[in-house]
Amino acid sequence: MSAVALLGYGAGFLTTVALVPQVIKTWKTKSADDFSLVMLLLWWSGIICWIVYGVIMNAEPLIVWNTITLFLAGAILIMKLKYNKKPDSSPSVAAQALRSE
Repeated sequence: MSAVALLGYGAGFLTTVALVPQVIKTWKTKSADDFSLVMLLLWWSGIICWIVYGVIMNAEPLIVWNTITLFLAGAILIMKLKYNKKPDSSPSVAAQALRSE
């Protein structure tokens, strides 16, 4: 295996494994409130583009690690949708103050 391929696998491993603690934390706390839904959707779309690029360029490290990253990012996205706290339906303090005037 070439040094370039080893670099690709090493970089992919590090950037992919870096997500694991975040997935675990999100799972344990049942909260993904700190993640923007738009950011997660854009990130997921970008990962898909990297996979397609890797296929076109026949770059195995890009394909392998971005596929794994896609699943980890997908897990965070699913938890964001599942654990999303619904806005409180009770009137806001400002709305209550306006009514009392």
